[in-house]
Amino acid sequence: MNLKDFSALTLLNEEGKPIHLAEYVGRRVLIFVFPRADTPGCTTQACGFRDAFPQITENHTVVFGLSSDPPSALARWKKKQNLPYTLLSDPTHALIEILGAWGERSLYGRKFMGIIRSHFIFDEAGDLAVSQVKVSPADSIREGVKRLIEEG
Repeated sequence: MNLKDFSALTLLNEEGKPIHLAEYVGRRVLIFVFPRADTPGCTTQACGFRDAFPQITENHTVVFGLSSDPPSALARWKKKQNLPYTLLSDPTHALIEILGAWGERSLYGRKFMGIIRSHFIFDEAGDLAVSQVKVSPADSIREGVKRLIEEG
């Protein structure tokens, strides 16, 4: 999988502006996928990447948070949590499904289809280097940052 594979895919950021991930070939890219903005686990994950942002950007990496939330909800959450990176809206789950972060989940014994918390790292050539699907918020931060620093 390569970022160039997403050339036909346009996602809106929290400001409603179009983002084309294929344009980020040449830089390392971390995409973390979260089920829903402003929920406890998602806030833990997002704030963990916020707190590690200086370390991450020191390693020349672009960070994107990705969910199916509308841009307006992402904008409110970004402001509330002072998130320094771009949040992407994928209401049709197009990229989320391509990444393998859409599938069966369960909550309180009830099974349903939904977003699976994950993170992905693409190298400078745009190739997928790391894929962690079904990861806890704390593990997502720890493992994602660790891999970026090791390969930095």
